Amino acid sequence: MKPATDTLQPYLAATPLCDCDAPLVRDLAAEIAQGADSPTEKAVRVFEYVRDHVRFSLAFTRSKASQTLKRGYGECGTKTNAQVALLRAVGVPARYRWVRAKTEVLHGLILESIYRQMPPTASHFWAECHLDGRWVSCEALLDRPLYEGMLRAGLLTEEQIPTIDWDGRSDLVLLLPWITEDLGHLPGYDEALAALIRNKEGIPPLWLERLIAPWFYSLNLRPTEKLRRLARE
Repeated sequence: MKPATDTLQPYLAATPLCDCDAPLVRDLAAEIAQGADSPTEKAVRVFEYVRDHVRFSLAFTRSKASQTLKRGYGECGTKTNAQVALLRAVGVPARYRWVRAKTEVLHGLILESIYRQMPPTASHFWAECHLDGRWVSCEALLDRPLYEGMLRAGLLTEEQIPTIDWDGRSDLVLLLPWITEDLGHLPGYDEALAALIRNKEGIPPLWLERLIAPWFYSLNLRPTEKLRRLARE
């Protein structure tokens, strides 16, 4: 049987998209983890950073983790990729959980014209990290202003998502009420993106994404920023 460290090695490695060895990622991870005295504390700090500093919005689907962290926003896949990269950079093994979820949860979070074209379900991802001998879910999708804005707008209830805080021990899965199928886990974002392309889930060709991305994704920040303003009123 392989030693545990060998088994977990793929979940600590850098990949083309999960560039946990990039200077920006390494430096930010070191800053986040400074003074932390356990892997659990490091993981919680990374979770809180990604939750609060990488805003949810439709984003550049082919972004490296370093690009998402620099940009400061991302959707479930790119946010998770940023979280996984930071976790790996602080020495905490991390991977992707892949499910299908009802797209009704996106109502009010994306442009209405896009929402109307979406299928009933779509792929969704969150991070899992290995702590104290087991894998723990730590979904950092919603920052606090967005969560509170969604509550105020009636887009969700506290019964559906009771908390967006994570203690480093219990599983935190925000979209649990909307999940329709568990598709297992993946080592990283490269495999997740390949799965989305394979499933033909609306990933534009690379040339088209590069052409429309700056305009399209800045436009898609509007619904979520409106909800964050609502939370501050």
